[in-house]
Amino acid sequence: MRIAVARETREGEQRVAMVPELVGKLTALGHEVVVEAGAGRGALIADDDYAEAGAGVADDPYFDADLVVSVQPLARDIARRLAVGAVTVSFLPTTVETDLVRDLRDLSVTSLAMELVPRISRAQSMDALSSQALVAGYRSAIVAAGLLRRFFPLNMTAAGTVPPAEIVVLGAGVAGLQAIATAKRLGAVVKAYDVRAAAAEEIRSVGAQSIELDLPTLEGSGGYAREAGEERAALQRELLAPHIAAADGLITTAAVPGRPAPRLVTAGMVEAMRPGSVVVDLAAETGGNVEGSVPGEVVRIGHAQVWGGRNVPSQMPAPASKLYAQNVVNLVTLISAEGALRLDFDDEIVAGACVTHGGAILHEPTRQLIEPGQPGEGEQP
Repeated sequence: MRIAVARETREGEQRVAMVPELVGKLTALGHEVVVEAGAGRGALIADDDYAEAGAGVADDPYFDADLVVSVQPLARDIARRLAVGAVTVSFLPTTVETDLVRDLRDLSVTSLAMELVPRISRAQSMDALSSQALVAGYRSAIVAAGLLRRFFPLNMTAAGTVPPAEIVVLGAGVAGLQAIATAKRLGAVVKAYDVRAAAAEEIRSVGAQSIELDLPTLEGSGGYAREAGEERAALQRELLAPHIAAADGLITTAAVPGRPAPRLVTAGMVEAMRPGSVVVDLAAETGGNVEGSVPGEVVRIGHAQVWGGRNVPSQMPAPASKLYAQNVVNLVTLISAEGALRLDFDDEIVAGACVTHGGAILHEPTRQLIEPGQPGEGEQP
C-alpha cells in the first residue's frame, strides 16, 4: 500500500501519526510511506528525519494514497480528495464529526476509528486511548506539581522539616494510575478513589492509599465503570468531600469515550479546599469532572487554582506521537498482508473499529445518529 502520513490541521494539535523510527516497520511489510511536508514539526521531527528513515516527503500525498493515517480526523477538503476505496486511520469522534462521516460514506472511503478499537487482550497493542491516557496522566501530575506552591516530597533539613503534599486522584484507569505513580515518584502522599472494586488493588500497587467509601461498586464492560445514578453520585460527592478538603492537590481523570464526563466534584467542594490548593481536571473537554473547570484555562474557584485539560497528550507531542504511531503500525499490520490491504470484517477488531465502508456506515450507533429510520447492514428495508 501507499501510506500517507497527514500533517495535522486542528488547532493546538502537535502530534503526528508516524515517527521516523517506525517507518521501517511499515516498509518491511512492503508498504510505501509518504509523509506530508511539515507533518512532524510539532513533535520536533524534521522532514529529513523521515527521508533518512526511508519515507518519501511530499506537499500533497493524498491523491493516490491507499491508506491515510492521522491523529485527528482529516479535514473535509482533504477527505474529498481521497480515492474511492481508500482507508483512513485516525481518532474519529463520530458524534461531533457527522458531516465528515457523511462525506466518507458518500466517497466510499473506509474509515477506522482508533477510539473504537475493542478493549480486548488481542487489541492491547492497538489501544490508542490507553497509550494517550498514559501521557495525559503523567502530564496531569507534572501540572499539579508546577502549579502547587509547595514541595511534593518530604524535606528534612537543618532548618526544619517540610511535610509532603497530599494529593487525591479520582479515577484509577490508565490516566489515573499514571498520575498516582508520577505524584508518588515526586514524593507526595497520594490517596485515590475509583468506583470499580478491582481498582483498589491497582491503586495500592502503585503506592497510593485507596479511599474506601461505603457504596456499591459500578463495574462496567470493557474495563470502564457504569454510570452512577444521581442519588448515588450525590452520596459519593458527600463522602469524598472531606478527603478533597484535606488535600493540597486534586487530579480528576474519570471519562468514558463518547459520553459526557461524570461530575465528581462540585464548586462547593473545591471552595472548601485550603488556600493555594490546585485542581487538575483531565476531563474538562468532555464536560468536566469538576464543576467550573474550563478546557485550556486556569480558573480560580474559592482559594484553589483549577486547571482544565485540553488535548493534554498533545502537550507532550514527542512521546505521545511515538506511542500513537506504534498503535497505528500494529493496526496496519493487522489489516494488510504481503503489502496489500486485507480487511477482514469477521475480525472483531476490524469490525469494531470500522465506521464507514463501501458507501455505508457500519458503526451502528453512528448510523442511527446520522441515518435514523434507515435499515442497517443485513436488515430488510
